Parts: sequence; C-alpha cells; structure tokens
Amino acid sequence: MKESNERSGLGFTIFVHVVLIFLAFLCLFFFYILLINSTRNHAMIQKGFSFIPGKSFMINLKNVLADANIPVVSGIKNSLIVSGCSAALATYFSAMTAYGIYAYDFKMKKPAFIFIMLILSMPTQVSALGFVQLVTKMNMINTLWPLFLPSIAAPAVFYFMYSYMQSSLPLELVEAARMDGCGEFRTFNRIVLPIMKPAMAVQAIFSFVTSWNTYFIPALVISQNKKKTLPILIASLRSADFLKFDMGKVYMLITIAIVPIIIVYLILSRYIVDGVTLGGVKE
Repeated sequence: MKESNERSGLGFTIFVHVVLIFLAFLCLFFFYILLINSTRNHAMIQKGFSFIPGKSFMINLKNVLADANIPVVSGIKNSLIVSGCSAALATYFSAMTAYGIYAYDFKMKKPAFIFIMLILSMPTQVSALGFVQLVTKMNMINTLWPLFLPSIAAPAVFYFMYSYMQSSLPLELVEAARMDGCGEFRTFNRIVLPIMKPAMAVQAIFSFVTSWNTYFIPALVISQNKKKTLPILIASLRSADFLKFDMGKVYMLITIAIVPIIIVYLILSRYIVDGVTLGGVKE
C-alpha cells in the first residue's frame, strides 16, 4: 500500500513538472521567435520561421536608429518617464487610499468603496472623448502629463492593496503607532509601506508594463514625433509604405521595447520573494 502511494505521488509529481515545462515553453517560445526574427532581414522573415539566428542583427539595429521618422532614443525616454511615473503614482496613492478606507471608520466608507469599484468597471474608451477635451482645454496636448497623472486614481491597484491590507496589516499595529505619538503620514510611510512592499512591487510591475504597452490614449494625445512613446513608434513603423516596410526593423524595435520591461521585473521581483517574511506580525 505504501509503495503504491509513493508511485502515485511520484507519477503526479512527474505530471506536474511536465505541464509546467510545457507552459514555460509556450511562454518563452514567442520570445525566442522575436529574438530570432530580430537577427534576420525582411526577405528571410518572409520565407518563414527558422530556429537558426540570422546575421542581420546589427544591420536591423542601425536601420532602426538611423530612421529619422522613428526617434527611438526619445521614444524610450518618453516611455520610461510615463511608465515610471505611472507605476510610482499608482502604487503610492492607491496604497494610501486603501489605507484610508481600511484603517479609518467614517460614515461614507462603504459608498466610497463601492464608487471606486464602479469606476473599475468603466472602460477607458467610454471616457476617452471627454478626457481628450479636458486635456485640450488644459493645454496639455503633446505633453506627457496626461499619460501618467491619471494613474493617481487606479481602482484595480487600490483593490489589490486593500485586499493585501486585510490579510497582512493588523490594525493593532497602527493603533500602537498612534499611541506612541506617531503622526498619520509617518505611520503610513514608516510602518504601513514596508509591510505593503510585496504588494507594491507586484503592482509596480503590472502598472509599469501596462503603461509601457498602452497605445490608445497616447495616440489620441501625442502627435509630435519627439513626444511619442514606443508603442506609437512601433505602430507607425508597421503602417509604413509597403515598399519601405521592413519586418526586420519592426522585430528589432519590439525587441528594444521589451528590454526595459525585463530589467524592471528583475529589479522588483526580489521584493516579491523577500516580502513573504515582511509584516509577519501575529495578532
């Protein structure tokens, strides 16, 4: 009986590992295709996929950097500014909003929570026209401000922070800080935020990636080349004239675009692992 249980357990373990390896292969295979195609020229890509890298990596890179209509350096800078500011504003102010609703008792607490959740269900496209009109009246067209300032109000990030506080932030800890004479902002910045670091790292990654890949709003607000973000530049490169269209340049630009995302993930992922032991205060 014992041997049969051990065999069944071993079989289940092998099955789980096979499934995980298969899922990892599916996730990484598309990155492999991207990297391979970035080393091949347009003619080679048109022939079909190949597992063998080409010899046009530097040529594609030079073509992308030399294209006057595709300011890659300024596009990377603009995307970094927008994505970095969006991630910082979304995580900090959403954590502050979640803390305010979680740690305080006031008359409109439940209606405020419901109102934020209703905003979460509203698609971006519904409010796009009004948003563009507001940005135009505020003379913010062709500026980066409208691309990251709305991140202060991020309902999805708020809900994640609120749920994390319910499971990891004892109110006794907050009360103890208040009894010791600690101010509310100091309590939030010195006590609550370190406990929230794992959740903030996760949401910073998601917010950064979401903002980095956003095309819809930047396309409505930005028209100047020097202010465009990378998704707009990639779309403009893909919509180029048929005779000038170069798939090698497209894949190279997409490869350049995913490098900062990987770097941000590698920087913040350690906080997710280390944060398992943070805030381990038992009631």
